[in-house]
Parts: sequence; C-alpha cells; structure tokens
Amino acid sequence: MARKKWNRHLILAELRSRGITLAKLAEIYGISPNSVRHVWNRPNQKAEAAIADFLGEPVEELFDSRYPKRTATILSSKYETATASLNSGVLRGAA
Repeated sequence: MARKKWNRHLILAELRSRGITLAKLAEIYGISPNSVRHVWNRPNQKAEAAIADFLGEPVEELFDSRYPKRTATILSSKYETATASLNSGVLRGAA
C-alpha cells in the first residue's frame, strides 16, 4: 500500500473528520492556539508533535519537508574531502 502524502489540507480535513479544531487541539495539549494556527508557515515542534500525536502519524510523515532536521553546513563534503587529502599529503611530505 502506498504511503499517504500529507499536506495542509489533508491534515486539516482529517482533524475535522475526527471532530476537532486547531483551537481545541491546542487546548488539549496545553499549547498556544497561535502556535498551532501558524504551524503551516512557521515550524513549531510542539504544535507539529501535538498534531502528529492526535492523528497517530509520525511527525516526519506529516511535515516531511521539515524532517529530518539538518544543520546548515557552510562547506560542501567535496571541499572537506579535498582538504583532508591535502592535509594528509602535507603531513606525509613533512616527515
């Protein structure tokens, strides 16, 4: 069976079909209603986790464009590999 591709509209439709609003969800999970309301435009781990928990889906599937969390890298892996090989060559030549 193919995995369901979630988006904002499908998530909201599923919540509504289960008889809950974003405001009520925020109240149940003890988070700010604004956090849940703005989760579509601003990443908020608590709001994302609350929605995922209520729907019984992994947060990574509901908000797949935000996960896995990655840190920004300044240098590419090609640069790091080239630097490492240059440094090892310099060390061998100095010995």
